[in-house]
Amino acid sequence: MLKKTVLTFAFLTILTTFYGFNAQFSAPVTDDVLNQMAETDAYAPRSEEPQCVISAYDTLIRRVSEQEGHDWRLMSAIAYHESRFTPDITSRSGARGLMQIMPSVARHFEVPLDRVSDPETNVWLANKLMTEIMSTLRLPESTPEKDRMSIVLASYNSGIGHVTDARRLARLHGENPNSWEVVARYLTLKAQPEYYENEVVKCGRFTGSRQTLAYVDDVIGRYDKYCRIAGR
Repeated sequence: MLKKTVLTFAFLTILTTFYGFNAQFSAPVTDDVLNQMAETDAYAPRSEEPQCVISAYDTLIRRVSEQEGHDWRLMSAIAYHESRFTPDITSRSGARGLMQIMPSVARHFEVPLDRVSDPETNVWLANKLMTEIMSTLRLPESTPEKDRMSIVLASYNSGIGHVTDARRLARLHGENPNSWEVVARYLTLKAQPEYYENEVVKCGRFTGSRQTLAYVDDVIGRYDKYCRIAGR
């Protein structure tokens, strides 16, 4: 059990989600349309068949996410940011599909690389990764939901190792390691030698804080919009 835990943490420590896609994206629902939809009940979900109000993958993302215990609207917000709901793309770094899954993630969950671009497999992998991140972080139940979501998303984007380092630094300086505001600040400070050279830091220098903080803000902002137009 200890060996498995160590291997899992090592995998998550080096995990990152990359940007810079090779394909042109098409956004099924633009921000203007989202705002308009949020202000009217014309797109409110009906009690009969689920409607595709976010993307053509609503039914798939909802089903797979609910099986894993995640909010499908959050996973949809991630999919929008990662690929604009485009299933057949590969980034320059090798990330594939709707959720831009890296080959290392597929290998970790023992999924053949040639299956990663399949939308259902891709969404399943993203959900399994989110579950593993949450399990590894072990955030207290008392953690406010927005803080929890932000820290999880930062781990999904930058790698859980850097986020864990930031939380260690917060504890070292007597601050709350479960506050996103605090964690975000120490992620930024990890670019400075006096912080990344501290003995509690295990993953070294981090220079991607601006990208990670923007990622968290973008996904949460889109998630809030999706919550207004789509039922749980």
